[in-house]
Amino acid sequence: MTAFGILLGIAVAIAVGAMSPGPSFVLVSRISVANTRLHGLAAAIGMGLGGALFAVLALAGLIALLERVEWLYLVLKVAGGLYLVYLGVMIWRGAAAQISVGSADGRSMLSLPRSLALGFITQISNPKTAVVYASIFAALMPQNPPLMVVLALPPVIFLIEAGWYAVVAIAFSVPRSQRAYLSAKLWVDRLAGAVIGALGLRLIGESLTHLRR
Repeated sequence: MTAFGILLGIAVAIAVGAMSPGPSFVLVSRISVANTRLHGLAAAIGMGLGGALFAVLALAGLIALLERVEWLYLVLKVAGGLYLVYLGVMIWRGAAAQISVGSADGRSMLSLPRSLALGFITQISNPKTAVVYASIFAALMPQNPPLMVVLALPPVIFLIEAGWYAVVAIAFSVPRSQRAYLSAKLWVDRLAGAVIGALGLRLIGESLTHLRR
């Protein structure tokens, strides 16, 4: 597979995970509704910085291990597939649950640096993010990845995370858009869960096929 193909596959998997509603989604939407669009965008940048940090840490640890222990690549691939299936099931099961976002009444203005810091801290305090990154990297990256892929992943992940949460900030600064998303939450969450679960099953299937050889 080419370097571009590897990078694209990882980027798509990370993007699907980033778009799955969770604590980060609730935080950015609340900041956007209760303050201003600019505050929401600052939080989105914080999310991107946190994602880039996780990418650097995951790359440093996984590449070093995979270069020394060949069988670990297969083990991590299976583990990553199992976790992605679990995550997909959890997202699907939680699709009917309601999420709460801030109210535009009684706005409580945060400073822009505070909004950015809240986004960054929320991102790095979520252990699921680190596990998902490590799982996807282990599953989709070859044992000796091209240098271009290694160098490009942190900024690409920053753009994915910050870009997605920027969309959330813009959308949730408009009350009508907020109501529209909440009305479609069931199907949006189920689609995200199905995609992540299918990716996990594919990775497990590839690993079992390799074991039979």
